Amino acid sequence: MAQAALSPRSVVRLPRHVLLRHDKVRGRWVLLAPERVLVPDDIAVAVLQRLDGVRTLREVADALAADYAAPPELILNDVIALLQGLADKNFLTATEVTPHE
Repeated sequence: MAQAALSPRSVVRLPRHVLLRHDKVRGRWVLLAPERVLVPDDIAVAVLQRLDGVRTLREVADALAADYAAPPELILNDVIALLQGLADKNFLTATEVTPHE
């Protein structure tokens, strides 16, 4: 079942049953979930390492844009697309931050 659509105001984190670990034997990062293993590429790892359950996707994308000297909106769109796919497979959970009036 697909999760709700992520937005720039989404706060995303790994649920308790999913771990991002470095596999020293293979020299790769892996996402471990019950009976599932996903091997993310280097870009996905850079994004996943910034998911702290506090910062919004806008804030994560802005940090990545600064680190890689890339356009923030382009990074934001790519981050949302990447994480939406993982959320739809239950590798991530998300909540929406409501703006303060």
